[in-house]
Amino acid sequence: MTATDPTITSFTVRDLRWPTSLENIGSDPMNLAGENALGYLQYETDTGLFGTGWSFSNGQGNDVLCTAIRSLAPRLVGRKLSSLTSNMGDTQRKMVSGQIRFMSPERGVLQLATCAVLNAIWDLWAKSEGKPLWRLVCDLSPEETVRCIDFRYLTDALTRQEVLQMLKRLEASKADRLKLALQNKAVPAYNTSAGWLGHSDDKVRELLQSAKAQGFKHFKLKAGLGLEADLRRLGLVREVAGQDAVLMVDVNQLWDVDEAIEYMKNLAHLNLWFVEEPTSPDDILGHAKIRKALKPYGIGVATGEHINNRVMFKQLLQAEATDAVQLDALRLCSVNEILSVLLLSAKFGVPVVPHSGGAGMVELCSHISTIDFVAVSGQTSILEYTDHLHEAFEAPAQITPDGYHVSPTQAGYSCDVKPDEFEKYECPTGSFWQSPQGKMMLADPWRGVPGEQSS
Repeated sequence: MTATDPTITSFTVRDLRWPTSLENIGSDPMNLAGENALGYLQYETDTGLFGTGWSFSNGQGNDVLCTAIRSLAPRLVGRKLSSLTSNMGDTQRKMVSGQIRFMSPERGVLQLATCAVLNAIWDLWAKSEGKPLWRLVCDLSPEETVRCIDFRYLTDALTRQEVLQMLKRLEASKADRLKLALQNKAVPAYNTSAGWLGHSDDKVRELLQSAKAQGFKHFKLKAGLGLEADLRRLGLVREVAGQDAVLMVDVNQLWDVDEAIEYMKNLAHLNLWFVEEPTSPDDILGHAKIRKALKPYGIGVATGEHINNRVMFKQLLQAEATDAVQLDALRLCSVNEILSVLLLSAKFGVPVVPHSGGAGMVELCSHISTIDFVAVSGQTSILEYTDHLHEAFEAPAQITPDGYHVSPTQAGYSCDVKPDEFEKYECPTGSFWQSPQGKMMLADPWRGVPGEQSS
């Protein structure tokens, strides 16, 4: 039973889009103009508490996401919080069931919408307990944690009994890891902000120097401009950050399988930890082939930011297709399904390195990585840090001077956006989107498409 047991009385859904493309934030080989956007849901309650949840898109299509959220959100109006949180695994299963499941079962836009709805419930639950989300989850008993997970489709790889045993083994040492989390020593950060594809070499150098001064030791750059350009940009990292820095590249699904293998062999001398999303995110066997071929060159493979559900992660791990599980806090079915992927990864011995490349993602993933370290795997891993739009959130993500993520302290799931942001960036009524530049960007049907964008 929660400390307070509010009843959900109503909800609002809003389309929030930031013009991040104007600073080349989010630019990659497949998309030259990213407008970081949230389909933003708030549940109001009879106690004054509210639960905030959202899912992420990239500008165009955010109206579709908001429509999908509106199709699901009414299901929980009139419900007491305790009726949802007493068995969150069952709540998840019900949210993905019914007539609407036909549209796209546990994948695509409806999965993003379900994530937003359940995020709002987790946020409300944590606020009602007066705890940050990560602490709420870490304080659950193994039995309570198991009730948060839908094990359907997983039991050939992970069972309830296995999870109970895994969690109970970690109980004796959990207090030590909790102490580190409270000291902001749980989750080291790696830097992505220096590596957006649209940045000039001078800008990359400037951002690398700044990141190094902040204590970063891990860096990821976008690649795929062509071998000569990639070698030059990656060489900048070695020049500025040094030979001891850990270097990764992300090509955002650019290549065919054999093309990825041949291209990456040319980068082997740069001592890369991994190449991220070298091919289609749906091609599990393709990732496995790439990983096997690049292993003799010392290059790993990472993927997961576009994987929609636990089943695909199960298969990815069973196929030995990845060296890092890059789950996205907004692709999966909220904390429920994230817990199942954390546990699968722990069982298969693969580190979780969440994707945090968009607005608000670092805020959410700071909770997820802390949960993994304290309560699930017990192993140190790293978490992406992108340095944009933190000022838009009521509980912004932060980095310590020695390059660790600050463990969130405010009650909830760090989802709340400041009201002023809506005045400027709610679409289409915000002041920016009503400006001539904003209207021009919204009117461009080819926004972000190489060779076709007109705005």
